[in-house]
Amino acid sequence: MAEQAQYEELVRQFSAFGAVKREMGRTLPSDCPAGSAAVLTLLSRHGQMRMSRLAELLAVDMSVTSRHVAHVAERGWIERSPDPADKRSRILHLTPAGEERVREMSRRTTHLLAERLSDWTDDEVAQLTRLMARLRASFDDCRTPAITQ
Repeated sequence: MAEQAQYEELVRQFSAFGAVKREMGRTLPSDCPAGSAAVLTLLSRHGQMRMSRLAELLAVDMSVTSRHVAHVAERGWIERSPDPADKRSRILHLTPAGEERVREMSRRTTHLLAERLSDWTDDEVAQLTRLMARLRASFDDCRTPAITQ
């Protein structure tokens, strides 16, 4: 197990990582703020889903999710269809315009990363990717609400 000082340094690095996320956010198109980009990315990655599932994946409440969904729907990037299993619910899915928006965001962020990490070796980038995936997996259980009895 790591020393206390290593965890403290890790906390400092996470705080400083906010600057990296902000710069990546600045690559987003002006009509697609971070919350909207997250909606599009999750629908692209996971396919169609109910709003409740999207809220769970975003780790925000339904009112926030509804605002993000309204924003992307108004721009024609997603469609909301009746859920055949429950007509009161809606199924969200990307439109072709939404798929194109996701590809554009991916191109922009990939370009930024390639530019900023140009002095990194392929092995260093691969190692960072593996470690970030492992870190994320360590926190995935945090997204599932605890069931109380």
